[in-house]
Amino acid sequence: MTQKKIHRGDVIVPCLYFERPGPQNTRRTLDIAAARAKELGVKNIVVASSSGKTGVLAARLFQGKNLVVVTHSTGFMKPDHQELRPALRRKIEELGGKIFSGQHSFGGVNRAVRRKLATYQLDEIIAFSLRTFGQGTKVAIETSLMAADAGLISTQEPCISVGGSDSGADTALLLQPANAQTFFDLRVLEVLAKPRSFD
Repeated sequence: MTQKKIHRGDVIVPCLYFERPGPQNTRRTLDIAAARAKELGVKNIVVASSSGKTGVLAARLFQGKNLVVVTHSTGFMKPDHQELRPALRRKIEELGGKIFSGQHSFGGVNRAVRRKLATYQLDEIIAFSLRTFGQGTKVAIETSLMAADAGLISTQEPCISVGGSDSGADTALLLQPANAQTFFDLRVLEVLAKPRSFD
């Protein structure tokens, strides 16, 4: 690659573009996120994890950081069911990670309206728009909103948020987080990893 002159304050940050989305990218995504967190001194890390497998990997890698593992809400897949496995929950907590299970910022009651009345609401339109960058991008942004709303990360300092496409992790973003009610204050500062092709 040819060296280019850049203006003072400008940075060149590598981004790994995976050939395809999926859990096979999990370890590399987490390693990239950990390396950038170390370079920048970022202490707040948000990682999406449904079963807890990705959450345990993250908890091992991000010890000493403020790691928030965000899961699906109870009842997401079926009534009264929590996908996070109890043994994996315990392991994440033993390693110092925090867990948040709650309603999706881009779902919830509005999703009920769509299911009952067959009409989309604004939050799901935002979710569909973010998916033009990939499912993992939408997940990383949404889980950072959820963690901020729960008071588990500060909106006053950057975080690295990791998401995936269905399972595992394949996307890592450096964000200036925001609360859901101030969603448009959120800023994607850097894209560290994402799939290049996706459905």
